[in-house]
Amino acid sequence: MSKFDSPLNDIKIASPCSADWNGMYGDERKRFCGECKLNVYNLSGMTKNEAERLVTNAEGRLCVRFYQRADGSVITADCPVGWARIKQRTRLYATAALSLVMALFTGVFFVSLVSKPKLTMGKLIQLATPTPAHTMGAIPERPDSNRSSTNKEKPNREVMGDISRDRDQDI
Repeated sequence: MSKFDSPLNDIKIASPCSADWNGMYGDERKRFCGECKLNVYNLSGMTKNEAERLVTNAEGRLCVRFYQRADGSVITADCPVGWARIKQRTRLYATAALSLVMALFTGVFFVSLVSKPKLTMGKLIQLATPTPAHTMGAIPERPDSNRSSTNKEKPNREVMGDISRDRDQDI
């Protein structure tokens, strides 16, 4: 078929529908509309031949969805220029939205780093250093291990108990 004989060029929508395409059940080519109880066909998701066959062979009411150029021609899946432009525009909007969300989260993250209160447990108090206690006295002589003792010394005795930590007492 030539461009002028295509049934896609004569498509006129009698009453535009406001139903949400994303709210309908189905795939990218055909979805079921709960409001009008009809299948809605996405002509822009089909090749030109598939869309022409659908429009030509349809009996009764046919509900369609499509993208249309400024000159009135329908953009189909195998149309390289129009469909690519729509995809590019969608990609641009998605990238812009993602960049905006990332910038927002980055800003919130850095603000949360800066605004964290510093924890203060209290001020340090310097304690006075205790003065050392002086111990004076004669050092006892060491027993000479080479000298043999003639008198018997007392046997070693076992001593147990807590060590006194009081430094103020004289030994």
